Parts: sequence; C-alpha cells; structure tokens
Amino acid sequence: MTDTDDRWWSPARHADRRPLLLARNRIQAGLRLWLAEQGFTEVDPAGLQLSPGNETHLHAFATTQIGNDGVGRTRYLHTSPEFAMKKLLAAGETRIAAFAHVWRNRERGALHAPEFTMLEWYRADAPYEALFDDCMAFLRLAAEATGATRLRFREATCDPFAAPERLSVAEAFQRHAGIDLLATCDGAGGTDAAALSAQLARAGIRHDADDGWSDMLSRVLGESVEPHLGHGRVTILDRYPAPEAALARRAADDPRTAERFELYACGVELANGFGELTDPVEQRRRFEAEMVEKARRYGETYPIDEELLAALAIMPPASGIAMGFDRLVMLATGAPRIDDVLWAPPA
Repeated sequence: MTDTDDRWWSPARHADRRPLLLARNRIQAGLRLWLAEQGFTEVDPAGLQLSPGNETHLHAFATTQIGNDGVGRTRYLHTSPEFAMKKLLAAGETRIAAFAHVWRNRERGALHAPEFTMLEWYRADAPYEALFDDCMAFLRLAAEATGATRLRFREATCDPFAAPERLSVAEAFQRHAGIDLLATCDGAGGTDAAALSAQLARAGIRHDADDGWSDMLSRVLGESVEPHLGHGRVTILDRYPAPEAALARRAADDPRTAERFELYACGVELANGFGELTDPVEQRRRFEAEMVEKARRYGETYPIDEELLAALAIMPPASGIAMGFDRLVMLATGAPRIDDVLWAPPA
C-alpha cells in the first residue's frame, strides 16, 4: 500500500466514493427541479463579504482585498449567504434559493467541513411554518433519489415519510433534562445565569463556574437534548429562547421565545430556520450584543454590515432557512463522514 492509496483522489478510494457523489448530483437535481416548480429563483451570492455574520460562535476566514489604490482592506468569506439574500428580498425578489459554498473556521469532523454547501431559501410574506413543509419535501426527495426508505447516520435511522415531531426547546429541556428553561429568561431578552446554573446543579449536569447562560444552554442542548432528536421520525425543535435567535422575530404569544427552529434527523441537525427579523434598530442591538459576547469569549469581533441594516428597513416580512446540503446527502446515502460526499474535500 502506498501513501496515496487512502487519499480521496486515489483511483481506488474514488471508486468507492463515486456512487455517493453521483447520488449527491441526483439529490441536487431533484431539489432544483422542486424549487423551480414552486416558483423559486436560484441566485448565486458572492462569497467575499464585508461581514461574515455577527453571531457569537460563528468563526470566519479573513482575507485582504487590495484595491486599485494599493490599500488592503479586510474582507471575509461568508459563513452563510444570508445577508446578500436579504438584500435581494429588499430589492424585490420574493422566492429565492441558493446552493452556496460557505466557509466556517474552527469546524472539522465527521459532520463538519471548513468549506461546505449550504442550501438556503427564503419565502417573502410567508409564515415560518411553511418552511417545515419545504424541509420534509427535501428529505423525501433525497430519499427517493437514492432509493432509501429511511435516512441513516451510523446506527441511527429516521423515516422521512413519517409526520415529523414538533417540540419546543422548552419542552425538550423539560423532557430530556428536567430543566425549566423559560424560567431563566424574560420577555425583554434578559437571562438569569445563576438560576440556570442552580437547575443544572440539581439535575447533575456538569458545567463550569464561569459558564454564561448561553454556554449552559448549549451544554444541555448538546449533551442531554440533541442525542434524543430525530430518531424514528424527524424532529422540528421549535421556539428557541429569544436570546438564542439573533436574526428571528419574537413570538407574538410569548416574547421570551422566537420564531426559530432547527430540523433534526438521526440525531443530526440539518437545518436552521427563522421568521426573519426586519427591524433594523432591533437587529443592530442584537448584533452589537453578540459582538460584545464574541469579544469576551474569543477576543475578536466582525464588522456590522450597514447595508444589510438599511435593506432590512424595506425588506418584506419573510421566512428563511439554511440546510446543510452535504449532511442531507450523508443521511440519504448512509455515508459516515461528510468528506465521503464532497467531490473534492477541503484540506
């Protein structure tokens, strides 16, 4: 065996991967056809942006753009095409979708690649629940394209043709961790880290003394909740606490929560959807708060895209969602690692 035999471009390794890659193409073709039939326009946002996004735990790749004047300016590879697509909604588009290459730093593993494909789509003047049906249609199309009756990740399986389970984050925390999450946040966006810490201690969930409220939420979600989601049937984890939904509208019936959901199948998070926030003043406040936390946690911040805030002022009400396309292919083909379904995996 030579050193090249297990590299993705070795003939033997490629022969093993090729059926998965051809399945990827069939899935993508099926989704494109469905989107076109539903009246979506496919768009192609540029990857190089002024701001890569303003969420605390998203990490971007930075580069230097040298202008005609010879001056270098920091630019970023986008972590999502979201900002550009919202500007297109402001411009007058009403149903748009993109298969976008995106880049996220500090992410590498079986389910993560530093460069991957995100399927992102938006519906103007539509409730965010409409995205639930879109997601289920995509899962079924992916299964049909591969002849699968169930989605699979390692030992976990899920029936994409069964009706999904819809579960609020608060319900999930109570059910799987015995935590009353909403008792630790208020309708103005405030959180009570001490109260959540006390609940974690009573539940026997390990956490660090300097963990903030968001850190503890992420710990419980990752360790106690997510492993139970999307088994047997899809789970729609809905109504995130408002402090964990920087880009979403608050829920009309409970301002402690927001119109944000995540889609899970086989314990794998596949998509993140929102009833989009269009108030530029509130959006600026949330971005600034996220960057304060990012500076505290990671010692860096990203610029705020002022053109996005200007666009939000004229953007129509809309719902939008991002789905990890490569992960969808993984589950439809049963591939154990994301690199198995990328034509040319990043280094």
